[in-house]
Amino acid sequence: MAEEAAAAPEEQVDGEPKKKGPLVKIILIVVGVLLLIGLSVGGTLFATGFFSKKPKEAVDAQLDKLEGQGDGHAQAGDGHGGGEKKDDGHGKKDDHGKPAAEAPQKELASPEGEAERWKFNYYALEKPLLSNVAGSRKVMQVTLTIMTHYDDRVIKNVKTHELALRAGILDVMRQKTESDLLKPDFRKALAEDVKLVINSLLEKYEGFGGIEDVMFTEFIVQ
Repeated sequence: MAEEAAAAPEEQVDGEPKKKGPLVKIILIVVGVLLLIGLSVGGTLFATGFFSKKPKEAVDAQLDKLEGQGDGHAQAGDGHGGGEKKDDGHGKKDDHGKPAAEAPQKELASPEGEAERWKFNYYALEKPLLSNVAGSRKVMQVTLTIMTHYDDRVIKNVKTHELALRAGILDVMRQKTESDLLKPDFRKALAEDVKLVINSLLEKYEGFGGIEDVMFTEFIVQ
């Protein structure tokens, strides 16, 4: 009984309950702030029409908006000759730092109305190519000229990699046999094989071929 009587003054002051501490006030303030934030966010989402869209549509719309902004920055950068595109004069680079396949533009010679006339760009390999004929004591010597309708970048690529191109062409030539030489369309078939190997090597090193014709300006078998 004495303990209960001693505890009574702590619970009541002048017959009234003891006033609540400051902790309750802090809790009420925090709840009020959170409620205001929630109402503000909800009002913003409602105003932008978020609740009128399905979740997937809302996400797609946001992604499209972000991609559009990214494209705008990239185009602006390209207009100044650089931007986000990595270019060292040979075109775009891929994720591994290698040239990406970006075709140069074909060059028009003198467009007249709807009739488009493409410019012819030629390049002759500096030295003849000499190879043995497979299974024979004969040798074959050719001098090549390549043709493209694309701009000078293709010719520049051929000059840059001429040693590799010559090695690839010789590999094609040394596979030809004496019976192949007797075929009526041998030169045409050989030119096509040479064109394929040149374009393959240019695509490997530069990301684009562009050679459209191969011509023999000298062809000797002896």
